[in-house]
Amino acid sequence: MGVEAGAQAARARALAVLRIRSRALAVALLPAAVAVILLAGAAGDRLEGPVWDTARWVLTPFAVLVLLAAGGIALVVARARPAMSPTVPVTEEAAPDLYRMVRDLADRLDVPAPSAIALTPDCDSWLEDRTHPAHGPPPAEEHHDIAGAGRQAHRRHPVAPVLVIGSPFLWWMRVGELRAVLAPVIAGTGPSAHPDIAAARRFVRGLDAAVAVASAPRREPVSRAVLAGVGWVARLLLRSCRVHAGEMERGVAAAAAERAQAVDYGLRIVAQEQVGLAYAGWDRLLTRVALPAWRMGRWPSRLDAGVVAALTELSRRDRLAEGFASRLGERPACDLLEEPGTVDEAASLLAARLFHGGPSGSGPDWSPVDWSEYPDEVVDRKWRLDAARLHRVLDTMGVRPASGPAASATGAPTLSRVLDHLADAGTARTAGSTSAGSPAGGPAVSGPDTAPARTPGAPDPLDDEDLSGTTAPSATLAARLSAELAREEAAPSPATPSPASSSPASDAAALWDDRALPLFPLQPPRTARELLADHLTAMVCCAAMDTAGAAPGLDWLDGPTLLIDGERTADLAPKVLTLIEDGDATPLRVWLSQLGIRPEKPVRLG
Repeated sequence: MGVEAGAQAARARALAVLRIRSRALAVALLPAAVAVILLAGAAGDRLEGPVWDTARWVLTPFAVLVLLAAGGIALVVARARPAMSPTVPVTEEAAPDLYRMVRDLADRLDVPAPSAIALTPDCDSWLEDRTHPAHGPPPAEEHHDIAGAGRQAHRRHPVAPVLVIGSPFLWWMRVGELRAVLAPVIAGTGPSAHPDIAAARRFVRGLDAAVAVASAPRREPVSRAVLAGVGWVARLLLRSCRVHAGEMERGVAAAAAERAQAVDYGLRIVAQEQVGLAYAGWDRLLTRVALPAWRMGRWPSRLDAGVVAALTELSRRDRLAEGFASRLGERPACDLLEEPGTVDEAASLLAARLFHGGPSGSGPDWSPVDWSEYPDEVVDRKWRLDAARLHRVLDTMGVRPASGPAASATGAPTLSRVLDHLADAGTARTAGSTSAGSPAGGPAVSGPDTAPARTPGAPDPLDDEDLSGTTAPSATLAARLSAELAREEAAPSPATPSPASSSPASDAAALWDDRALPLFPLQPPRTARELLADHLTAMVCCAAMDTAGAAPGLDWLDGPTLLIDGERTADLAPKVLTLIEDGDATPLRVWLSQLGIRPEKPVRLG
């Protein structure tokens, strides 16, 4: 370990953690030591008498019980599998240039090189210790020139941690920028190799894993009681060493940053700007583009390539991002991979599992989609399914087809039916208002297509706080849509992960618990108002495609978009909200007329 101040502080904190471990061991051995003294005194005819005999009879079984309990706790702490981040492993054969760059960087920093490289579908990079026996042996290829990878040295010398790199960095950053960003991360392998810091980390990770084991739901009362005691002891020790462990990690980070200052320091300042930009583009791509596809049972297979397209579009629209697109002429870091497309596909599938909860492999209801197929396979299908759900709910509410001389005589679904229902002047009471405005203080009149009779005791959708400020037809329709969508999501689907589909037997390579997917949900559930706006927008887009020659499109920053004459429409949302909140369909009808969209014509549903 170097002479950096942070490294010395980290070692001091590591020793404090180890002293807590030693004190816990001493407490466990103290009753046994006293019992040994009492038994030895009896054997030497020195500690005799009824008091000493009583002490021996009481303390000896107690010491045995304490030793058994301490041994059980130590066994659980040692055998419990520490948490491991879900990643996509990258072998040296799949990325020889990347491994070479990492080794050269480690040599310049005078630290051990990472034992392996893995990718994560996130905008972050870190070192992860995977030396626990439950994580399996090192890779079979055993990179001979990477620190700690030899078989004979296995478990005799500390094995360097695994370098985890955010996959969006490889596609958006240039090679020099990636090297500058990884320098302080790789520099952390130096303090990590110190025996005291490594031992303290193993102890803390073992305690954390023991708490997870004790917290797992179990039915057997005996095992539940035993593990409850194990969890109590582990939590007590974790609380005792929490401050020291946190300061130890801060010292390691400070030492790594200080050592990395001599490597590409000027370029690292520029690269940090790219980190923030990549994070913004990645978040926008997941929430606006990938999430609608995941909800349709499709997962985009080139998410990392989509980040480049999204950030390039951002640089075209935003003056603050000018100049970033000029970097695209330099060599991208993904060129360090032998098959970038294969790695991108694996990272995209992992992102779908982490952020949405899809299965681990493709299937009839969970298949990849290419960006060129996204408008037809995702956008068009999503809009038509939403429009079909909207009309299905209107049917259950008893809403009549659109009337008028231009209405369809076949009763086919039309946009006019939705507009007439939401703009019904006779029932456009604002949700949340009282019925005092009705004649003679009587109850407000409700037709069959607005607010049908409710089950006694059921909550009134008009009283929903989210729907306050909307009209009565809008509030009722939104509540019905929410209930219908909840029923569809509650129905079992092959695209929904289950313990049977994610069992260790079916995925022997899975070393992380995937029973609680999604681990990182992107957005909270949509509100009833948002659902109604999405379904009404989908109906408008279907009418535009079927009557005005519009086409579905993909906007890299905003997701699904409607293209009319090749241009995206950006002024539809305010008019939809005006209809939902005020019951005024005039702005939307004018907009439809200007674009040649005929709401009275039938539309094709999904």
